[in-house]
Amino acid sequence: MEKMRLNKYLASCGVCSRRDADKLIESGDVLVNGERAQAGMKVASGDRIEVRGKRVSLPEEKVVLAYYKPVGVVCSERDAHAGRLVTKEIGYHRRVTYAGRLDKDSEGLLLLTDDGSLIDAMMRGRNRHEKEYIVKSERAWEDGAIEHMREGVYLEELGQTTRPCEIERLGEKTLKMVLTQGLNRQIRRMCETQGYRVKSLKRTRVINIGLERLKPGEYREVTGKEREELYRLCGMYDRK
Repeated sequence: MEKMRLNKYLASCGVCSRRDADKLIESGDVLVNGERAQAGMKVASGDRIEVRGKRVSLPEEKVVLAYYKPVGVVCSERDAHAGRLVTKEIGYHRRVTYAGRLDKDSEGLLLLTDDGSLIDAMMRGRNRHEKEYIVKSERAWEDGAIEHMREGVYLEELGQTTRPCEIERLGEKTLKMVLTQGLNRQIRRMCETQGYRVKSLKRTRVINIGLERLKPGEYREVTGKEREELYRLCGMYDRK
């Protein structure tokens, strides 16, 4: 293992998020080779890392999950006001984190992993990774509105103009949209600029991973060539 920032190491071990790791380090709950850890320090493969007296280490094999998030499940690890949290709903035996949120009212594919480097690669906007959605509105779509969204629209609430995107009409009220960015509630906001309200929104693909035959609440492990292709498209070597 090359030297790694301690907060990233703890997150990769499945202890907690990087932000929470920083808090653990600051509170003195982390020891490196018997000494109190310092913020920003890096660790190597031979170092002994302890959190509150318990030794932690990187899992030998990383996992990637494809999960069908149902409507009503919240993408958060902690939210006192949320009744259903994604990490509790999935109930996986190892700590995994989602890469790219879906809002509470949306459903579909969510990728989760314990590989922090993969999450970082997937979340970099400049990589322009594709995400595919099926969008149903309350009224029939006009060609002009679709073309405006294809070209990119200005979202006043966010102060940004969306990138050009692919849009295919599947029915009078149904569109397939392929985006290469992930602004907050982007599709709903894009539709609102054209005077349309989204009735339902489902994500069906992230990069090369599809929803396949998953039903709401189900998940599957991403393995084999599908997994290798995901890492390749993210510019990474699959460490498994």
